[in-house]
Amino acid sequence: MTENCNRRFREILSQRKTILLPGAANALTARVIEDIGFKAIYVTGAGITNTFLGVPDIGLLTLTELANHVSAMRDAVALPLIVDADTGFGNPINVGHAIQVLERSGANAIQLEDQECPKRCGHFSGKSVVACSDMVQKIHAAVDARVDRDLVIIARTDAIAVNGFEDAMERAAAYIEAGADMTFVEAPRSREQIVEIPKRLQVPQFINIVAGGLTPMIDIVELEKMGYSMVLYANAALQASIAAMQKVLGHLKAKGSLEGFATELASFEERQRLVFKPDFDDLEKKYS
Repeated sequence: MTENCNRRFREILSQRKTILLPGAANALTARVIEDIGFKAIYVTGAGITNTFLGVPDIGLLTLTELANHVSAMRDAVALPLIVDADTGFGNPINVGHAIQVLERSGANAIQLEDQECPKRCGHFSGKSVVACSDMVQKIHAAVDARVDRDLVIIARTDAIAVNGFEDAMERAAAYIEAGADMTFVEAPRSREQIVEIPKRLQVPQFINIVAGGLTPMIDIVELEKMGYSMVLYANAALQASIAAMQKVLGHLKAKGSLEGFATELASFEERQRLVFKPDFDDLEKKYS
């Protein structure tokens, strides 16, 4: 399945059509994304860190924890998985190891960023970046380590916040030369910067839209005209789920029951459908 998904994701990129890319923090969210009809899933490091550990996105997630989540999602869905691997968990040697672990776990594209370790969410203040030459070596290590040449390597730069827009563009160009298949210039601050990025970088481009973040909210129609391949909403589902949990639990605390609130919830039957309960029922009948 992984190799087929690798080729499918490569085909999506080669078409240079703009697709919406929602983020998933767990296998159930990945199932919902696939069920709705999206074409690929972003495995969000921030989302896993928030939901699994209950802590902020400041580099606390381990490679093993990330790989376990990727494996669970790979078993749950057939869509391509684009995995946020943060800084690659160390130096170029660590990056090569991380690529191999995540590829075995079912990743079809792996994103690496040029922040210093421990990293921060791309829309946090206080970020710092490694030397461009250090990140170039990480890209070389990632390209060399992948088993399937169709596994996509995505290079992200957070340099706008640290050194400005021009440095970020120079870094992205250097990462492309080192072998990155896509680049991701994080947190552009203006429409002018957003327009300029795909004009100057020839490989497919990511853009990350964060509700409440630093990047202007621009719809997919405009972004497609600008030339972006992937429009990422990494934690929209997570933010929506937090709001929904607060609403239902607040009602439960205030009223002592969910009477009159049932229409706000997914039905019991819908929940079972999403986790394939009927398929397991069929297996029980088959082997009984």
